[in-house]
Amino acid sequence: MSSSFAPLDWLVFGLYFALLALSSWWLSRHKISSSREYFLGGNQMGIFAVALSVLATSQSAATFLGVPEYAYKNDFSFIGFYLSALLAALFIAYVLLPKFYEHKVVTVYELLESRYGESAKKSAGVMFLLGRILASGARLYIGALAVSMILFFDTSASHVALSISLLLLGALAYTYFGGVRSVILSDVLQAFVYIGAGVLVLVYLYFSLNHLDIFTLLAEENKLSLFQESFEGNFSIASLLTGWLLLNIAAFGLDQDMTQRLLSCKNNKAAAKSLLISIALSIPVVLLFLSIGALLYLFYAHSSIEQNFEGQSITIFMYYILHEMPEGLRGLVTVGAIAAALSSTNSVLGAMASVAVEDLYKPYIQSKGDKEDSHFIKASRFAVLGFALILGVMALLSYYWQKHSGVGLVTFALGVMAFAYTGLLGVFFAALFSKRGNSTSVLFALLGGFLTVLFLQPYIFGLTIGYAWQIVLGTLVAFGIVLLGNKAKGKLGM
Repeated sequence: MSSSFAPLDWLVFGLYFALLALSSWWLSRHKISSSREYFLGGNQMGIFAVALSVLATSQSAATFLGVPEYAYKNDFSFIGFYLSALLAALFIAYVLLPKFYEHKVVTVYELLESRYGESAKKSAGVMFLLGRILASGARLYIGALAVSMILFFDTSASHVALSISLLLLGALAYTYFGGVRSVILSDVLQAFVYIGAGVLVLVYLYFSLNHLDIFTLLAEENKLSLFQESFEGNFSIASLLTGWLLLNIAAFGLDQDMTQRLLSCKNNKAAAKSLLISIALSIPVVLLFLSIGALLYLFYAHSSIEQNFEGQSITIFMYYILHEMPEGLRGLVTVGAIAAALSSTNSVLGAMASVAVEDLYKPYIQSKGDKEDSHFIKASRFAVLGFALILGVMALLSYYWQKHSGVGLVTFALGVMAFAYTGLLGVFFAALFSKRGNSTSVLFALLGGFLTVLFLQPYIFGLTIGYAWQIVLGTLVAFGIVLLGNKAKGKLGM
């Protein structure tokens, strides 16, 4: 099989970008009257559009390529993470979303202002921004690395930089002009593209294995297990009901990157429906990519392969794309990877801009006098452009770090939001379920949660505590630190 992009692949690639250009122009024609409308779409977004946007935002190029890798090496137990997400969605729907809508927030961190004061909101917002720059910059790099491998069949600095630019330009085409409304509707398109690409790959793989009794062979190899019985397992029942549950609460309810879509709904009931629908839809989508990994296990069962490319460790799905994909289908899968990367990149640009403008910039400017709405719309677009440049720089830094020092930075950066999540979980739980804490204890709790998870990493003190239990311990430490503070004046609790 040819290892380079064929004319039919380039045709598919070109048609996809033409569709991006046309749809971004169409979606950006809506006139924006305020920064709140820019970031929340006037609270007029439809339930199913938001559900598909949340689904697309929760996926990325790393997910597109990484989920098949998990099934290839293990089984189907990763699906437990999304079953845990359903429980988290119920908590978010009945506890967090009513509070967000009651206080008419633009960002989730505004809720802390009602309880602990403005400085607490700013501390949480800054923690989010720092974590997102590292994590999303590295995620952008991984997506660009995959695109460079497939498009140019190399990972030279110039081609990776070009791939980063392509992804950022695609994301900016929607986010810069149309705000969250354009992002949400574009996410619907991206979701159909990358899910469609996954379906095509699965069908192609299935028919390429038509002489095998697929289910019998997978069952004999214990590749179809849905749960891990071991207490120490990454996706055991115990970890799914503790650490991973907390992680999902944070990811879908406390991370502005995800929650911004939910806040664009008409009311908290519509937002709750969107969240529950998105999680329900994510289960068959993840099963789709797990199935690809399982079929790849059978495809390469009797082959000795080396999963690397120019010294770069790659997933089995990437190896398959590079060496086995036929003309045309390779182009479609490339488009699918780009769609997954775009859906996560355009969302984070809007989320970071909303926190920077609404939580940090607007209060400062308004304290000096009134400003027209048009001023904050311009500031919002400037923030989107600025964060695009910052993410591009972070993605390039990840490239050079990995070339000279291995994968340490990328591995760390991909998990950095979970480091920030523990502090946010502790702070929000204290705000909701206690009467203790103040802005100072909130700041130390955010730092304490982050540092707890950091110190539990094996590369710090050699500890080997499971990731789920790290989240539990980090959240408990952050919660305890908040409670050390004197009672704040605000009211928010249940």
